[in-house]
Amino acid sequence: MAKKRRPQPKAAAPRLVDGEVPVVGAREPCPCGSGRRYKACHGRAAAQAVTELVQRPFEGLPGEADWVALRELVPAATAQLTLKDGLPEGVPSVTLATVLPMAWPALRRDSGEVLLGLQNDTASGDISRDLADTLNRAFTTAPGSPVDAGRAAPDGPRLQDLLDLDAPFSPEVHTGFEFWLGDEGDKASGEVAASLERANSAAIPTARLTGAEGAYWCETPEKNHLRWVMTHPEEKLLDALARLHAAGTSSLGEDTRLVGSFRAHGLTVPVWDLPGSMRAEDCEKPAAAFAERLTEALGTSTPLTGDERRARSGLMNRQVTLS
Repeated sequence: MAKKRRPQPKAAAPRLVDGEVPVVGAREPCPCGSGRRYKACHGRAAAQAVTELVQRPFEGLPGEADWVALRELVPAATAQLTLKDGLPEGVPSVTLATVLPMAWPALRRDSGEVLLGLQNDTASGDISRDLADTLNRAFTTAPGSPVDAGRAAPDGPRLQDLLDLDAPFSPEVHTGFEFWLGDEGDKASGEVAASLERANSAAIPTARLTGAEGAYWCETPEKNHLRWVMTHPEEKLLDALARLHAAGTSSLGEDTRLVGSFRAHGLTVPVWDLPGSMRAEDCEKPAAAFAERLTEALGTSTPLTGDERRARSGLMNRQVTLS
């Protein structure tokens, strides 16, 4: 005997908000009234928008090269952020930080100041949108509280929409993470103290060159390095570096060597090995002289010679993608 089928509920009437389909749970009926689950209907496009990778998430921001460096290369640094529409009530300042205690996405201090963490995992393929979402949620977080991780709406604002694009971006590199404690003379305790100790012990000594945007010296036990985030188009930059390398003019002086490059957030980051005795201040003049040679090489449009092509191939073989 066949079982009686239970009467199926009718599909809910479309629940549109200002003519748009709102976001609901993946397994819920799509608000458009199609009768399909949200994930198989309008949620598919939303999911694609969330996961699609933005190659240059910091493009258009002042100091794009420094944003990339603070995201990928620099252990401890901060930078004051200026909002396009001014600070919200009760928020005296907004500070970008490479890392926060326990990898918090953001922190609202007792004073109301907001610290935004840059080196956290993000929920989508657009770091700029994720950071803007975290920043907006920090403004409404109770003072003295960390901000939990969240998921930004696919059409939510990006940092480029929130920040004053005419304001300077001036990172300050620190020797450790004591900036977590603020200016009130607070002492770390519990999990924050343990996190501070771990972070300080792992931090590589780093300094920002004053005469070259995106250039950072760092010290390691075996040798020092200069890592220079550059905003030139990748193909043109690699050609220019190959011309200099083939001509024997790609170094930064005696016992230094251009050893390869990273690719990070759509930008190329050449890396030089430096002798252990070469400090950050010793890199300033050689870096300025190299920048002049690079500018000249970037302006050259003749085809690469055989030696230059081989140099370019060698640089490409030693390139690592960070993001």
